[in-house]
Amino acid sequence: MNKILFVDDELNIRRLVAYDLKQAGYDYTLCENGEEAYQVCLKEHYDVIIVDWMMPLMDGLTLVKKLRSNHNPAIILMLTAKAGEDSLLEAFEAGVDDYMHKPFSSRELIVRIKAHLARVQPINNSSLNYQDIKVQINSRSVFILENEILLTKLEFDLLALFIQENHKVLSRDQLLNKIWGFDYDGDTRIVDIHVFNLRQKIKTSKVEIKSSRGIGYQLV
Repeated sequence: MNKILFVDDELNIRRLVAYDLKQAGYDYTLCENGEEAYQVCLKEHYDVIIVDWMMPLMDGLTLVKKLRSNHNPAIILMLTAKAGEDSLLEAFEAGVDDYMHKPFSSRELIVRIKAHLARVQPINNSSLNYQDIKVQINSRSVFILENEILLTKLEFDLLALFIQENHKVLSRDQLLNKIWGFDYDGDTRIVDIHVFNLRQKIKTSKVEIKSSRGIGYQLV
């Protein structure tokens, strides 16, 4: 059973989301601030973490940064009333996988959780190899030569897709459709952010992700 952590300082929102999580059959934990959530994450593994941005003690953005700095691989969704483009990009740069504006539909939230979890299910091949990179699908681990590198779920899926689509140039729209699986209002810069982060993590490899100006990316 997938484990979900929901973090929001508003009691009514926690109750509403808890009801829908229970109806959907998820094992879930509720926290009311970022500090409490961070301590919980040190002890427990969660497949999905849903985080409100504005919270007491520790805000959501700080929580996300701390989780990612500790190599927490969970799918992270940010909830916020912030509507500016800069806020959206700041959240993705911190390591968020998805973003929903408040007020939000808890039913839509459940749909997004299901879509993300379906995306990370193991595919048929047990491993993928390209040059000095080995991707083990079932354990979702990645090695450059004998050295393991730690990737988020989205970074893992991007790398696996690039290897599967060997030498093909993939447009930003194709990557959004194949990896995220739903529309981000046409803002494809979230792809650029995650590709940049993946590039940094595989820079010790002979393999690189090359930009094809005005088109997209390919693994070379």
